[in-house]
Amino acid sequence: MNPMPRRLLPPGAALFAVVAVLVLTGCAGTDGLGHGDSAPSVSVQPRPEAVWPAWAGRTSRTPGAEASTRQPPPRPLRGLEVNPGGLASLDVHAILRADPRTRPLADRGMIDRPGRAGIRPPMFLDLTGDKKPDMLVAADTESGRSVFAVYTERGGRVYPILFTSGRSLSVETIGPDLLVRTPCAEGGEQAVRFHWDGARMSTVSDIKNYKRPPRPSGTTDSRQPGPADSPSPWGP
Repeated sequence: MNPMPRRLLPPGAALFAVVAVLVLTGCAGTDGLGHGDSAPSVSVQPRPEAVWPAWAGRTSRTPGAEASTRQPPPRPLRGLEVNPGGLASLDVHAILRADPRTRPLADRGMIDRPGRAGIRPPMFLDLTGDKKPDMLVAADTESGRSVFAVYTERGGRVYPILFTSGRSLSVETIGPDLLVRTPCAEGGEQAVRFHWDGARMSTVSDIKNYKRPPRPSGTTDSRQPGPADSPSPWGP
């Protein structure tokens, strides 16, 4: 019997609120505030929140995640029908078997902590904004590589809307988006951000941050700060 899936609520819709304000004011004048207008309040930007906390913040000198944005339109998985209980009522193994990309990992056992090969407990978040939780699934292999997939439900059918992979892969939410982190070979980190575009979770940013090598003792660094020295926009 599979462990009960943990449910997470989306951290907020601040990003959508900002977009809505920009759309409503896009045709307005650019002279600033009118006479007697009050300054708009500053929106609090969401901070990353780990989907699988036990797998967050791990380090490894291995390549980062693979993210593909040029994909055909998602098609429903064959042989699956969703009952009124939603995706949470389906067996995660059945979903993985129905997806050709995850089928080789579908019969692995469930795991509850890093360091083992198997399927992490599925998580449920509303990433598409339809008030129904989508299923987030990750499977870890013996080589240290992980596969991460997201599924949504429409009209009683299951659709794959994200597939990516990487070593020591960790996943976070940032507002309504997903942030997939993996270490880089140079000791830095790759962070790929995905956002629902109406059809799939598409890539909106792909940032690599590299750490500087340690300086010998007694020396100073006279270099000017560059892009590689800038902190990640989503925290360390």
